[in-house]
Amino acid sequence: MRPKCILFDRLSVDLDIMDKFDANRRRLLALGGVALGAALLPSQALATLSTPRPRILTLNNLHTGESLKAEFFDGKGYIQDELARLNHFFRDYRANKIKSIDPKLFDQLYRLQSLLGTNKPVQLVSGYRSLVTNNGLRAHGKGVAKKSYHTKGQAMDFHIEGISLSNVRKAALSMRAGGVGYYPRSNFVHIDTGPLRHW
Repeated sequence: MRPKCILFDRLSVDLDIMDKFDANRRRLLALGGVALGAALLPSQALATLSTPRPRILTLNNLHTGESLKAEFFDGKGYIQDELARLNHFFRDYRANKIKSIDPKLFDQLYRLQSLLGTNKPVQLVSGYRSLVTNNGLRAHGKGVAKKSYHTKGQAMDFHIEGISLSNVRKAALSMRAGGVGYYPRSNFVHIDTGPLRHW
């Protein structure tokens, strides 16, 4: 028979080990909860939490043949001259009209490229559309909304060189940052800064 003091010592050691195990387990559970909470935050909130850095876009306009590389955000704020260049690039080329594009659209596009892990040029199919152009497109085809976000400077249609259209769509949907339209027959994805929806 073992002396009682040895049994108590062993019991004490066992309890210390269990306390340490429980403390570690609680820490891991807490960290897991933080990670899960962060994963459930909207992407815009996550972007705000990340370290500020310059945002650069490289684009080709499929209708005008123009190419553009613009650093529209310097890590602290938007660069107005670069936004003006982007506004011109996104213009209604049919009517030669320029509108200020919502900078959040450029942010969405930048985040989308980060999610896809690419800096390949974005192929712009359609940016801003004047009401005259929009109504003309509505009269000659389907799929053009009467109150299109293109007419507000809040939408774009595009694809990205070397990235499958379905992957662009999935990444855009995962951001939960506005409207996402999928047009595989026309080879483009639509994104906008309007309410959260998809089609």
